[in-house]
Amino acid sequence: MFGLGGPLNNYQGGEGMKLGIVILAAGQGTRMKSRLPKVLHPLAGKPLLAHVIETARSLEPDAMVVVYGHGGERVREALDGPGLQWVEQAEQLGTGHAVQQALPALKDLDRVLVLYGDVPLMRRESLQSLVAAAPSGFGLMTMNLDDPTGYGRILRNEQGQVQGIVEQKDASPEQLRICEVNTGIMLVDAASLARWLEQLTPQNAQGEYYLTDIVALAVAEGVEIRIAQPEDPVEAEGVNDRLQLAALERIYQRWQAEVLMRDGVTLKDPARFDLRGSLRTGMDVSLDVNVIIEGEVVLGDNVSVGANTVLRNVRVADNVLIRENCVIEDAVIGPDSAIGPFSRIRPGTELTGGAHVGNFVEIKNSTIGLGSKVNHLTYIGDTLMGAGVNIGAGTITCNYDGAYKHRTTIEDKAFIGSNTALVAPVTVGEDATIGAGSVIAKDAPAGELTLARGKQVTIKGWKRPKKGA
Repeated sequence: MFGLGGPLNNYQGGEGMKLGIVILAAGQGTRMKSRLPKVLHPLAGKPLLAHVIETARSLEPDAMVVVYGHGGERVREALDGPGLQWVEQAEQLGTGHAVQQALPALKDLDRVLVLYGDVPLMRRESLQSLVAAAPSGFGLMTMNLDDPTGYGRILRNEQGQVQGIVEQKDASPEQLRICEVNTGIMLVDAASLARWLEQLTPQNAQGEYYLTDIVALAVAEGVEIRIAQPEDPVEAEGVNDRLQLAALERIYQRWQAEVLMRDGVTLKDPARFDLRGSLRTGMDVSLDVNVIIEGEVVLGDNVSVGANTVLRNVRVADNVLIRENCVIEDAVIGPDSAIGPFSRIRPGTELTGGAHVGNFVEIKNSTIGLGSKVNHLTYIGDTLMGAGVNIGAGTITCNYDGAYKHRTTIEDKAFIGSNTALVAPVTVGEDATIGAGSVIAKDAPAGELTLARGKQVTIKGWKRPKKGA
């Protein structure tokens, strides 16, 4: 959904210039009130920092550095990958100090783009607009807000030229009325950045080295500050607490819902839909309320998904009906199948096609043949099921002996009576019939009726135990 296009270092005036990206992710996130580092909190099922890294990678930089905080080894372990360099900011001395820690990893570069690990919604197109505005020199991303509380204000002279940035805690009453604010995202000449960082001082209310102070240093050298703004101000919103995280989650989900609907997907209520991964769809797909998509999901043509259903790493072929309240994960659903309501399809399952899986049925690591029916109150595990099989209500495959899993084979057109237990390893032959209430521990021959019932006995005079007796 974030668009394609060429790499940032070859974009509008930046040809041949080497780009480095610094992602600041060292904040402690105390307002999250969590043992989990803030940048690992999930948005749409993926850590905040992972969103930023993904966008940064799409720009094809020559170097990418993540600055993490003391004790943030969990962040590195969770998100380390090709092309990433990690630098620790052991002391939290401000954003300027954080970028300074990254400088040794940014040698031989022409420009440095500064991003933030807790600002997950910044679009690639907005970063490209920053480069277009400032193909060389100094680019700053700002936005105009009706309520600028908490943000650094952009200071301009009478000619409208940017002169500096003042943080909220250091601003005068007049400056607090300024509505143009700093997002923190900037694109700076690498050599100049190193020089300006050396000049920073902690003479401010926070006692920190503010990265924003390099704006005034640049102006003092006669460098023009070029401005760009994101198309949507929410792109620059950061996460400091769980309220903000929840708000950005809904914004992100709305964006994804809009893309899907433009692509022809019917969402019964876009506000009650969650995409926590990737979704590819055919034509005439319909998703009811509270459907959750996780991992990689593919839905074919004419697929209908009922309310309160979870699809996780699933491939669904054409003309499939998934009724309400199903959980399907790591499975393949063949064409013309019907599932649910209240079905659970577990990893390793494949419905070949035309299958019916119904109420309170659980299937795991099994293949269900063409046109077979497993409609009621049944557990099928580690099973190879042929075509045209009918499984009666209450049937279970006893696939686990306490130490090992074993396989059940049910051949074509077999009929399994209700309340049957198939004790694996066992094979039910083609066109065999199993009488209701049987415990089948030996292979059942093809084409025959097999029963395994104990003799019915009435014990006269037996008394059921009673409390207090």
